[in-house]
Amino acid sequence: MKAYVHLKSGDTFEGKWVVKTDNEPVSGEIVFFTGMTGYQEVLTDPSYKDQIIVFTYPLIGNYGINLEDFESKQPHVAGVIVYEACMNNSHYQAKYSLSEYLQKWGIPLIEHVDTREVVKQIRNEGSMPVVINTDTTKPQSFELGDMEKVSKVSSTQISTEGHEGDFHVVLMDFGNKKSIQHSLLNRGCKVTTVPYNSSYEEIKKLNPDGILLSNGPGDPKHLKHLLPNISKVIKAYPTLGICLGHQLAGLALGADTKKLLFGHRGANHPVMDKETKTVFMTSQNHSYYVDEKSLAGTGLKTRFYNLHDSTIEGFFHESYQLITTQFHPEANPGPSEGEYIFDEFLQLIKENNGSQVAYA
Repeated sequence: MKAYVHLKSGDTFEGKWVVKTDNEPVSGEIVFFTGMTGYQEVLTDPSYKDQIIVFTYPLIGNYGINLEDFESKQPHVAGVIVYEACMNNSHYQAKYSLSEYLQKWGIPLIEHVDTREVVKQIRNEGSMPVVINTDTTKPQSFELGDMEKVSKVSSTQISTEGHEGDFHVVLMDFGNKKSIQHSLLNRGCKVTTVPYNSSYEEIKKLNPDGILLSNGPGDPKHLKHLLPNISKVIKAYPTLGICLGHQLAGLALGADTKKLLFGHRGANHPVMDKETKTVFMTSQNHSYYVDEKSLAGTGLKTRFYNLHDSTIEGFFHESYQLITTQFHPEANPGPSEGEYIFDEFLQLIKENNGSQVAYA
């Protein structure tokens, strides 16, 4: 059965339903991901909440879906568009085909779409609302509805892993990826995950050694009511901010954020570390960035740059024990060259509490 992808810009692309659900028409913000692999991690990354993903690699699904590479308990995308969907997976770990997995969760999958041309339109016009249906007639409305997404993906209860950890890190969950927690657990930490709107007083009662502000979906300014609380946390504890957490840290300390035309989504973004004078490849997924001009007078200093467009990829603070990255140091999918950021974060904690625990 034919499917039609209607972009708000006015373009319509024809495709074929692979997984068709009862919730047609399907709507969301259309974005693209440039990685050759990693579709399972992308589908289950909460940062993609309510977005329709166009995969630029022409063949998706060839290694199926396994039980190891989930970044959360369920997929969060609103829909998937590919050039060719492969259902005959051939990997020894595969438990489901791509279509079986998306069918289980009621997420539509469309193939035989001219994905190269769709991506060109997104690059020219920017990320935009899209409607997918079986009708060639253009929809009357492209409204996306509720834009605040963090409350839909954050934990609702406090949970702890790694009870015998050497350092206790409280992870403020704005839509965190499992790999972030594992990066800390693998370094001997006790990790307590708390809801995104947990107050400074609630966090203080947990007696943390450090704070991690996680990744998550949407515009950071939709969470402006949380900024005073985040500012208190940053000023009280060694803090690491990742992706949305990086943006929120910037806003909380007086900087500003803006939206990119089509965002950074992929596993091949080169980043420069000004401190180590090195360039490394990173995994990214975001639509917004911290405006470098707005750092004046905040005490924030740029440390990382994106070498594609010179946007800020992370900063530190002159007075507070803060490290942030716009990229994902835990990767998954993508290169893990930025994992040393977790070690630097733990070194901050060590210096703060005088611990003699050594980390390598």
